[in-house]
Amino acid sequence: MIEAAFAPAAEAVASGLIPGATLGVVAADGRRWVTHTGMAALVPEPEELTLDHWFDLASVSKVVATTTMILRLADEGRLDLDAPLTTAIPDLRQYDVAGAYERTLTFRDCLAHRTLFPAVEPIYTYGDDPDRLRAFVLQREWKHIAEPVYSDINFLLLGIAIERITGKPLGEWPLGQGLSYGPPPGPAVATERCMWQNRVLKGEVHDENCRAMGGQTGHAGLFGTVAGVLDFAHGVLGGSFSAGMLEAIRTPQYSHRTCGWERKFAGWSGGQACSDETIGHTGFTGTGLWIDFERGLAWTLLTNRVHPTRHFDSGIFVLRPATGDAVINAWEAL
Repeated sequence: MIEAAFAPAAEAVASGLIPGATLGVVAADGRRWVTHTGMAALVPEPEELTLDHWFDLASVSKVVATTTMILRLADEGRLDLDAPLTTAIPDLRQYDVAGAYERTLTFRDCLAHRTLFPAVEPIYTYGDDPDRLRAFVLQREWKHIAEPVYSDINFLLLGIAIERITGKPLGEWPLGQGLSYGPPPGPAVATERCMWQNRVLKGEVHDENCRAMGGQTGHAGLFGTVAGVLDFAHGVLGGSFSAGMLEAIRTPQYSHRTCGWERKFAGWSGGQACSDETIGHTGFTGTGLWIDFERGLAWTLLTNRVHPTRHFDSGIFVLRPATGDAVINAWEAL
């Protein structure tokens, strides 16, 4: 099963499009299949990829960590998804309490990317003091766009809200074995030769804004092994989420977005062979996780496609849906 599902990724590695890839598939009944090929690093020293390597999950952090944390806090009655963020962050745009757009936003708005924030901003260029940059995020008058787009700023705010509610940094949340805010407790795949830091990043957060803000933010910063990501996915399929949490991540909130996740839509990253009851999320470094509730099946494709540079066509936007289709076809052939 796993060989057929892995064929697109194996070809991408063999053709030099990506250095390495790991594919993990897990069923609701606990069966799992895992394979890998290629290199964890090409430079400055070659290193073969193993199943023990930790990947920078990038924006997969948004769903595995931040969305899960927010929904658990809501489940415990510690926040209301439809309440404004100011219930947790009263100083949000505190110098414009009467008219600031940010003060009208709810937790659900941010989870569903139902806001008018720009997609991303180079926050790291304003300094590298994490506390100062958090204050900058809260007090900044963000430029508004015409229609909602996927925005890191939504999850930066959610991460700050979690810190305020719990009184702890995100890294103190119990994530489970195989998931950790960096640096990871084991061998890590290399990501990019960073033009800002002038070195290859390995075991350091790739996202510049997250790194400048201390490596633990709502939009990025989580590292994971394939086993850790599969354990999380199996938990979602097998009962670790309450009924309310499952409803939140499966129910459309805005367009194809649920609370945190994407649902299947035409041309999405998970392919078209999966059921309409499939959710997923990707990460800039070359990672992704998809969960098909109808089939009781989940898969994660973990690559280091930005190594040694992001400025190269790795084919990841073709590879991801091809892998999803291959996984489903292999599953149906069992």
